[in-house]
Amino acid sequence: MDKSPVIATQGLTRQFGDITAVDHLDLEVYPGEVLGFLGHNGSGKTTTVRLLNGVLTPTAGTAAVLGLDPTTAGAELRRRTGVLTETPSVDERLTAYENLSIYAELYSMPKDQIDHRVGELLTQFQLADRADDRVSGYSKGMKQRLALARAILHSPELLFLDEPTSGLDPVTTRMVHTLIRDLSGKNGRTVFLCTHNLDEAQRLCDRVAVLEFGRMVALGTPNELARNLWQGLRLELETSLEHVNATVKILRELTGARDIAQAEAQPVVTLSLSKRDLVPQLVNKLVETGIPLYRLTPQEPTLEDVYFALHEKEEAKV
Repeated sequence: MDKSPVIATQGLTRQFGDITAVDHLDLEVYPGEVLGFLGHNGSGKTTTVRLLNGVLTPTAGTAAVLGLDPTTAGAELRRRTGVLTETPSVDERLTAYENLSIYAELYSMPKDQIDHRVGELLTQFQLADRADDRVSGYSKGMKQRLALARAILHSPELLFLDEPTSGLDPVTTRMVHTLIRDLSGKNGRTVFLCTHNLDEAQRLCDRVAVLEFGRMVALGTPNELARNLWQGLRLELETSLEHVNATVKILRELTGARDIAQAEAQPVVTLSLSKRDLVPQLVNKLVETGIPLYRLTPQEPTLEDVYFALHEKEEAKV
């Protein structure tokens, strides 16, 4: 199987006057991968997508996408990629059916396949019963579903999704998540997912890249980043209700324990330890003082923990 990168950038940079929106980005994305591109608003995510699709030219550096140079082969490249922007750009004067049919023709889809493909997508995205209504009467969520249907209309090899679940209800959000998994897992498509929904990224992405002020400050699987950037450990322990106050007192005296909190009306205490090596010391201390310990559950760091640790680290440099 060819494992050549679908996307490869070296020193990719884009400036707008004195502002550097993308700062020397070195990144490789591989076939069938779901890459999460994380960052706050203004971190450079959307600018990067535009550079990779040949909509913007770089100030410096290079990019290769599907083996093409976006700056010289943008039109050819965009026939092989699908893009969903954060703000759905569908023609509200037309019906849903007309929106998709026109794009099918632009993508040179065989005419005898257009009706079937458009109908299939309208059904998949729960728009079939409104197929002949003008899009101007659609809700934001319906417009978002239509824009996503259009993005995958031509079965692109590489799909760029910018906040794909923004404005969607929970049922449709789950449908989009299933679609992303199927595109990658079953169909081998590559998905470049721009999001600041950290829970979504943790569930869907094989790897994540974190952007801060245009620079990539971390790249890896969520678990790798957690291990590298979060040396401590969160714990939840259960004792008896009559011992919970004494447990909290002991924990507050333990060096390296912080964020100690008692669950209301429950014999459960949560805390963070600065080092995993403190767990045996914690257990010994409780047992020595006669505290019954019924359960001790480690809570692994989430992508949210990692993201905010990185964010605080980068802000401290500014």
